[in-house]
Amino acid sequence: MIEVSRVMPVPPERVWDVLADGWTYAGWVVGNAHVRDVDDTWPAEGSGLHHKAGVWPVQVPDVSTVVAVAPGRMVELEARLWVVGRGRVRIELDAVGADSTRVTLGERAVSGPASLLPSSVQKLLLHPRNVEALARLQDMAVGRAHRAHGTRDSRDGGGNGGRGTGTPE
Repeated sequence: MIEVSRVMPVPPERVWDVLADGWTYAGWVVGNAHVRDVDDTWPAEGSGLHHKAGVWPVQVPDVSTVVAVAPGRMVELEARLWVVGRGRVRIELDAVGADSTRVTLGERAVSGPASLLPSSVQKLLLHPRNVEALARLQDMAVGRAHRAHGTRDSRDGGGNGGRGTGTPE
């Protein structure tokens, strides 16, 4: 798997709150343009997230399915993208102290034409995309934490949406 990680200035349950809300995926998954429907059981194993990928007006309807889940700690998806193939995406949350979370996002193509690409080429495509996805996920998790507490955290850099607080690795 091609992995990226980021330390986010919120506890794991705040990050999980975003992951467990399937309707947020178009806001942080790079390339996901629109969530059409989310199964009522999301993110239980076997549940699906029905979305469109691409840029309007060329958007492809598809579905991502949960293949494994440890609530509050990990979710693994099989993501389909039309004729390009299928990918496996794993998101893991690890507490770092009392108020931070290391989020690791791993992804690899598992079928279709994309799976024929050498891992070095997959990394060139997926690494920058997933670094940006984690930055967006952090923005959502930090924003929810502020709303829940009715505060703004000074660690977010005074209005930059929390982008300056994570540690990409």
